Amino acid sequence: MATPAGWRREGNLPVELTSFVGRTRLLASLRQRLQESRLVTVTGIGGVGKSRTALRIAHQIRRQFRDGVWYADLARLQDPGMVHHTITAALGIADQRARDGADTLAEWLADREILLVLDTCEHLVQACAELIEQLLDAAPNLRVLATSRRSLNSRHEYTLAIPPLTVPGDEPAENPYNNEAVELFSERASAVVPDFVVDEENVTAVAELCRRLDGIPLAIELAAVRLKTLSVEQILALLADRFSLLAGASRTALPRHQTLRAAIGWSHELCEPAERLLWARLSVFAGDFELEAARYVCAGDALPAGGIMDVISGLVDKSVLLSFATPAGQRYRLIDTLRQYGGEWLDKLGETATLRRRHRDYYLQLAERSEHSWSGPRQVHWFTRMRQEHDNIRVALDYCLTVPGEAKVGLELLSSLWFLWVACGFAREGTVYLERALKTCPTPSKERCKALWVLAYIRSAQGDMAGALAAAEECSTDAVRVGDSGAVLLATKMQGTAAMLQGDAKKATALLGVAIEFHRGGRELNPGLLPAIVELSMVLLAQGDFLEAETLLADCMKVCQERGELWLRSYAWYVTSLVQRATDRRDDALSSCKEALRIKRHFHDVLGVVLCVDTLARLSLDLGWPDRTALLLGAAQANWRTFGLPQFGSPFFTAEHEQCVKECKKLIGDAAYEEAYAEGTRLNLGDLIEFALDDFDEFRAPPG
Repeated sequence: MATPAGWRREGNLPVELTSFVGRTRLLASLRQRLQESRLVTVTGIGGVGKSRTALRIAHQIRRQFRDGVWYADLARLQDPGMVHHTITAALGIADQRARDGADTLAEWLADREILLVLDTCEHLVQACAELIEQLLDAAPNLRVLATSRRSLNSRHEYTLAIPPLTVPGDEPAENPYNNEAVELFSERASAVVPDFVVDEENVTAVAELCRRLDGIPLAIELAAVRLKTLSVEQILALLADRFSLLAGASRTALPRHQTLRAAIGWSHELCEPAERLLWARLSVFAGDFELEAARYVCAGDALPAGGIMDVISGLVDKSVLLSFATPAGQRYRLIDTLRQYGGEWLDKLGETATLRRRHRDYYLQLAERSEHSWSGPRQVHWFTRMRQEHDNIRVALDYCLTVPGEAKVGLELLSSLWFLWVACGFAREGTVYLERALKTCPTPSKERCKALWVLAYIRSAQGDMAGALAAAEECSTDAVRVGDSGAVLLATKMQGTAAMLQGDAKKATALLGVAIEFHRGGRELNPGLLPAIVELSMVLLAQGDFLEAETLLADCMKVCQERGELWLRSYAWYVTSLVQRATDRRDDALSSCKEALRIKRHFHDVLGVVLCVDTLARLSLDLGWPDRTALLLGAAQANWRTFGLPQFGSPFFTAEHEQCVKECKKLIGDAAYEEAYAEGTRLNLGDLIEFALDDFDEFRAPPG
């Protein structure tokens, strides 16, 4: 064996024909992994940029390897027995011995310091893994960087998944012009149309195009090619059939990279029959999902429930499914492009209707479980879980509202999730869904009655008092017709809530009192007994009956403590702080309001947070901090507007707010007030909570 005269010590890396865009953090991570591990496999779906990323990092670090960085492309290789020969040829080795080729290669590498890049290993996994292990054992200074749609399962291996590029909206504060996907599109577009630039006129369309293409570099690059004949807006409009649109856009790439369909089809052909079937069935999920959901929805026929985990593992291994850990356990995801591809196969199998119904049934059961458990010790778990399932909930709701005969089940699903709409920051969405579903089901029924009182609850939180009363009254009327006494009581409670927010103390006292009397001792803690107690306490506070209000709140917190209920407990702390401030116990009021806010950090309860911040603003003024008052008022108002009508438009809250603003301006002047107020409007909800809790620690009422 001899080294040819033309052998270059620096290696044989292909020239980078196009600019490399973004991936700064990914490249840094990959560089670090290559320092720590002797075999790093870059995995990911077809078209996500595995080869391009490997090539970029190889160019960046090539000077670190005394004997160069060497590249072997295995994409066209079909015979596993030829892997070592292909690598040998890439290295420029003249091997004339009769020994096994792998032994020859190992011997040649033994004393060299080399990075070997093996590109596209997924169809030759076993052969590649066996050879790499042999080479690493023989050559202590060898490092291998492989690209594959699935792990090589080698004992030396570190696997690094390549995600799609970030798209506009992934980072809320990001300027769309600086987004990775937009930058890639701009770069490739200018190569096709030299005078093309992303500007104010097209940035919205470009951003949406990148989102629709899931940030997949191959798809973005192929779409950019279409600018030869189409505008960005036309490309976006034609994406209804993204696969046919992108077909044939590139003639110089490998056949499997000529279209997005080919790139994904390559992954499909690598799958076992069970994996292909599961891929198709998983297409009914939106966003991510858990193993339990996959088993319920997808098992059957050739996919027994007990084997689903193994098949999922196979799809993860082949980079079809993304897998990631959450506090609630491992979850999986098909990005939208792969989901659409799987959906086409599901249609061909004739299983779409069946799988969509199973998907809806699973999430209906989950919603009912979450409602039943909401007022217990796992409330934070269910808050996190149902927000995590939000995308799938939407798909299940769409099924109910578009498939004939399923609308009544849609009412069940929607109303079971009342806490998602009220307590978790999705009030507007809940209102839209409920109004749509109720129009579809005009006939009085128990399902419709429940949906109506849920709608009344949400509308109250949004400050729509007329709408809340209308829904509650309709619920009460229908509930009498269908004999649903529970709905009558809840409608009474919702009427009492609206009356309280309208400032009608007499009516609110009567209606809320009835709800408390009938719910006391029962199982309907939420949204029956506990909210009614808190709201009646507010009415008593407004009437100056401080002792009775505080007694009621103490009872409410006792029940919450016993049941492990947190969400309503935070409201009880909030109203307690109002009572304490009204009775000149400022330190106690501050502590109670902070306790309410601490609990609310566990939930995306915008309404509750801004109520607390309004109170903290008033307390800060009492304690001699008008500048901070103005900042908190600005932050609260900005966040109020993201939820609904500031202070609900309710005289119960607006009078106190307006008085606070007036006093604050009097103390520091209009100009200083406006400056601090504007600073507050720039705080997001999370920053606002941290600011309020941290900065108020030093406040105490002056002695005497």
